[in-house]
Amino acid sequence: MKRTLIYAAVCSLATTALISPDYANAKIDNNKVASIENNMQSTPAGWQLVKLAFQLHVPKKGKSLSQLIIDAPSTVAISNDIDVLDDKGQKIKINVSLNSRRIFIDFPEPVTSSTTKLLINLNKVYQSTLDSTSIFHLFVKVVGSDTEIPVGVAQFLTF
Repeated sequence: MKRTLIYAAVCSLATTALISPDYANAKIDNNKVASIENNMQSTPAGWQLVKLAFQLHVPKKGKSLSQLIIDAPSTVAISNDIDVLDDKGQKIKINVSLNSRRIFIDFPEPVTSSTTKLLINLNKVYQSTLDSTSIFHLFVKVVGSDTEIPVGVAQFLTF
């Protein structure tokens, strides 16, 4: 009887060890508001489809924003499926254009200091699983100026 139990335990452990982890998918959904959200689905070619989100805080004593420019790294493939929400969760009207690795988000109605933060959702982004981090450089233009003002970076870890 003991020998049968030991044999069954060894077979179970061997079978578990031989199962390939390539078929496992992870989904992160904790229903909490966060600065960065990653929902991922593995793909066999080393790329995963993710939604990247970050917040941009608008200064209270600054000029109105007319454009947000995002420089994407070479480790991602970007799309023009982008949503921008204000601090009340309302969608802001935007015009999106892509030029190589740059995303241009134009605000037809300038974003004023009455909006304290913007939530930018980059939907349907393909991210390489070979690199550990993707860093996006952010710039803004204010009303009446063509100067790109650097405002920081958004950094996303690869899972």
